[in-house]
Amino acid sequence: MNIFRLAGDMTHLCSIVVLLLKINATKSCAGLSLKTQELYLAVFLTRYLDLLYSYISLYNTCMKLIFIGSSSCIIWYMREHKVVSQTYDSAQDTFRVVFLIGPCFVLAVLVNHEFTLTEVLWTFSIYLEAVAILPQLVLLQRTKNIDTLTGNYVFLLGGYRAFYLLNWVYRILTESGYRQWIVWVSGTIQTAIYCDFFYYYIMSWRRNERLSLPA
Repeated sequence: MNIFRLAGDMTHLCSIVVLLLKINATKSCAGLSLKTQELYLAVFLTRYLDLLYSYISLYNTCMKLIFIGSSSCIIWYMREHKVVSQTYDSAQDTFRVVFLIGPCFVLAVLVNHEFTLTEVLWTFSIYLEAVAILPQLVLLQRTKNIDTLTGNYVFLLGGYRAFYLLNWVYRILTESGYRQWIVWVSGTIQTAIYCDFFYYYIMSWRRNERLSLPA
């Protein structure tokens, strides 16, 4: 593991910690998309099926379990917690995720490294993660003003993927024969989706203003 991969994992972990702190401290999930959180849980469950039959390292296993467990916890808060669930705005969180899940699954069936169940599901998780943030970004555009912790959460998620891009570049330069076109293309698209948010986040920080996205 190189420093960029580790930085990416830690940034991803920090984004989840920030989100859980927001929910626990404010007893509110206002501004958060349940649809995005459910998509991320689907990503982790389909990607980490190897937990059932293989072992890579303690670090690898722990990170996978943390991502699955934290996503499940966030969804439970938003759906079941007697206080937090009342702050979820389902009227605004209306992105039709079937238009993300369907094409990603079809693409995974058609374009994969090996046509086996676990490989297709792993590939599906790669494609789905690239677009899973879209319901959250659309919700933020609709709600206009964004609280600091929610903005930080999305920024850290984008930062995690940016570090992974650097990780891939590093591995290309240091590992002969390293090729993962599906991961590279999907990750690049995912990072590009964040670019507009990054711009407004940085501009609001420089101006010391509350983050707001244009409709």
